[in-house]
Amino acid sequence: MTSGSSRKRIGVLISGRGSNLVALHEAAGGENCPYEIVLVVSNRPEAPGLTWAKEQGIAALALDHKLFRSREEFDDQIDRVMKASKVDIIACAGFMRLMTSGLIERWHNRMINIHPALLPLFKGLDTHARALKAGVKVAGCSVHAIRPEMDEGPILGQAVVRVLPNDTPGSLAARVLKAEHKLYPEVLRLFASDQIKIKGDRVSCIDGATEAEDGDVMYSPALGSH
Repeated sequence: MTSGSSRKRIGVLISGRGSNLVALHEAAGGENCPYEIVLVVSNRPEAPGLTWAKEQGIAALALDHKLFRSREEFDDQIDRVMKASKVDIIACAGFMRLMTSGLIERWHNRMINIHPALLPLFKGLDTHARALKAGVKVAGCSVHAIRPEMDEGPILGQAVVRVLPNDTPGSLAARVLKAEHKLYPEVLRLFASDQIKIKGDRVSCIDGATEAEDGDVMYSPALGSH
């Protein structure tokens, strides 16, 4: 916990519109939320999420990865700006860059990500099209601690979304994204308050799942768990 504050300081990495950033920030305004977003960084200067963050009064910084000589140099700068802002946890929210093992190790178990699939299935891109092609009956999203391998790491929470007979990649993506906006803030709330803990590659957390109001989504851990 950062000195002088009872809330964990969150740095968010984005590459685009930052819809999960918006969800995290809205949740941070709730009563007794254990975290606050203090910095938003994007590798794309034109990212709409940067403009949105500035409008909310959040410190926002563009670090164009194309201007750095190497991936290591870019990641070193991310590390410096996060530490300068006294960030406790880095939350990746649509950050479309593979990070070096050096950066990940420096933020071991303090860097998390949301992925639009039920890991360990469908790592990487085009998750919804691949899920439909595979004929799965459920899809969803996962929040996990980041490890050097792509979309690897201890799973902190998941939301399961039914696949409908007439689904397209776009329609499925829209429902999964809606679930992401509920799952990510809840997992970050539990993680920031030490109700989700990682020991090695094992996760201990409040058990349970609950169906959403429309009956099409199941969350674990349960939304609103205490």
